[in-house]
Amino acid sequence: MTEKRDFLLEIGTEEIPARFMPWALEESRRLFAESLAEAHIDHEGITTLGTPRRLAIQVKGLASKQEDRVEQYRGPLWTQAFDAAGNPTKAALGFARSKNVPIDELKSTIVNGQEYVLAEVRHEGRETVALLPDICTGVIRRLVFPKNMYWDDPSIRYARPIRWIVALWGNAVLPFRFGSLESGRITRGHRFMGDRSIEIPSPKEYMDLLFANFVIVDPAKRREKMLSAISAIEKQIGGKAELDPDLVEENLFLVEYPVPFSGSFDKDFLEIPEEVLTTSMKHHQKYFPVRDRNGNLLPHFIGVSNNQATSMNVVREGNERVLRARLSDAGFFWREDRKVPLSERVEELKAIVYQERLGSVYEKAMRVRSVSLKLAERVPGLEPHRAVIDRAGILAKADLVTSMVYEFPELKGVMGREYALQNGEDPDVALAIYEQVLPRFSGDALPSSPAGAVLGVVDRADSLVGCFKVGLVPTGSQDPYALRRAARNINEILWNLDLDIDLFPVFEDLAEALDAPGETLEAVRDFFIQRLQIQLREKGFSHGLVSLGVQLMWNRPCQVQKILNGYAAVLGQEWFRGLVTAAVRVKNILSKAGEFDAEVREGAFIEDEESFLYQAISNLEPQVREALSRQAWNEVTTLLAKLEPSITRFFDKVLVMDENPAVRQNRLALLSRCQDLFMSVGDLGLLKE
Repeated sequence: MTEKRDFLLEIGTEEIPARFMPWALEESRRLFAESLAEAHIDHEGITTLGTPRRLAIQVKGLASKQEDRVEQYRGPLWTQAFDAAGNPTKAALGFARSKNVPIDELKSTIVNGQEYVLAEVRHEGRETVALLPDICTGVIRRLVFPKNMYWDDPSIRYARPIRWIVALWGNAVLPFRFGSLESGRITRGHRFMGDRSIEIPSPKEYMDLLFANFVIVDPAKRREKMLSAISAIEKQIGGKAELDPDLVEENLFLVEYPVPFSGSFDKDFLEIPEEVLTTSMKHHQKYFPVRDRNGNLLPHFIGVSNNQATSMNVVREGNERVLRARLSDAGFFWREDRKVPLSERVEELKAIVYQERLGSVYEKAMRVRSVSLKLAERVPGLEPHRAVIDRAGILAKADLVTSMVYEFPELKGVMGREYALQNGEDPDVALAIYEQVLPRFSGDALPSSPAGAVLGVVDRADSLVGCFKVGLVPTGSQDPYALRRAARNINEILWNLDLDIDLFPVFEDLAEALDAPGETLEAVRDFFIQRLQIQLREKGFSHGLVSLGVQLMWNRPCQVQKILNGYAAVLGQEWFRGLVTAAVRVKNILSKAGEFDAEVREGAFIEDEESFLYQAISNLEPQVREALSRQAWNEVTTLLAKLEPSITRFFDKVLVMDENPAVRQNRLALLSRCQDLFMSVGDLGLLKE
């Protein structure tokens, strides 16, 4: 039996940004597992651990030797490799030599009824200890972070400079070099509370020794300790911390030993809009706001320190002082900004460049307003919101020139709403100003008002058309103007409110306003379709179903989703499978038929099945058209069910390509009529399994 040992690799670094760590943990686990699989080394499980100063990979039960294995290679045909007397030909000799196999060890194998030469190459497993150094250095090099640094050796890059490496194969050090560093068994404890040099005897003692030096290397255990301490603080101050998952995770990877603490601020600051306070706490200080049982904000916060100070009062007072300064600034901005109404700030947008080749923010705002008003005229359900769209469109970007948004960019839209209310604007206008920026990030709220949704959709569509016009097209991971997110958000906004908007005229209006050429419009359409397909696949729809819906109506995302829901409900039913098969058959026959007269002559039918199919199509055509006009896709599928028996009987009993040219032409014309009906509800051939 192959001996097994535990293995530990720890990469010690300067503090890595918290946002990189969740990805790094998963990616390093994947890379190491992939490397072991490629090397045919068995193991019992891989765990990744990490803090800001270290990323560790623990492998349990790692085999001390590769598996012995046999690889088979198929060579030439047996008749080409050996003559009638059984003597090897040049083909056999060359194949045996290329695989380093004696000629008399070649075997035969049958593939698809043909006999081939087979060579079996045996590989004896190498010692794992000889392979691990290359695996370790390979994994470290392949961890390419969103942003990387170079230090001593310009050929080495990592999120932050690597300061030490621990590599233990059981109780022994696995020696290797990475840049100027040599692996060993010496790690470091907490920067302030632990020892600077800790010897790790074996992987099993790693976590306990670090814990004794105030490093909780397991993120799950670190999270448990952090949340438990926060819960205790909540009871002390009589409130509930606002534990946003992203902020919890960020704090988790900002510390090696979490020490939550509470602080407070002056109640007078509660007069400032709530979002200003929570933004200052969450985004700038990484604090958790605290609310009472009714959801009202309390003048308290909970922070997470990376240091167990002798007196946590010092930590609390220092953090209160920093927050007080920020909130004082916010209070000053709040008072000063309100001295100038939003409507008087609109002209200032002319001095802000949106993009050097696309003009100012003012021009973008007015363009979005104009196209949004045209859209409201085209869509009957939006007409009642036209006045709100008009006014909100004028004021939509005005908060960008306020001091508050300059200092806190995350508050754009939020402050527009608050200042609009302070200026006595219609509450619906204020709401639309706020909601036109939603969603701001993944998981954020979506617009609840049609006016805000329309402005948000057109604003993002304007970004797509404008950026494509000047060549700012996303490439690979580069998307500086967040166009992928813009396209995604357009669909999410429309789906959320079930706004059935035709986007193609919107893109056309914007292309005209931006003087964009026709190829820009085509590129935007292709890009948007690609993003729509990805989102629909994420919702669980099959590739074929998505292709059908997008081909039929890409420009109306709400209708596409309803189409897919309608077809998904009947996709597995026997009658629908038969209908799909028939649709494919009709399409194939017509594609090979050449030219023919498309007029159907009812009096020329010979078989009853021809008349039955003709009657079924004639009856269904107006019903399908009427259902399509109402976008009643569930009714469409019900109607299609009535066609299936007639077309199935037709193909069972009727020979389309009859010898008589007149009969053949009339039957092709009937199938052409059937094809038109099929294509009006989508290319069913895309659903063929």
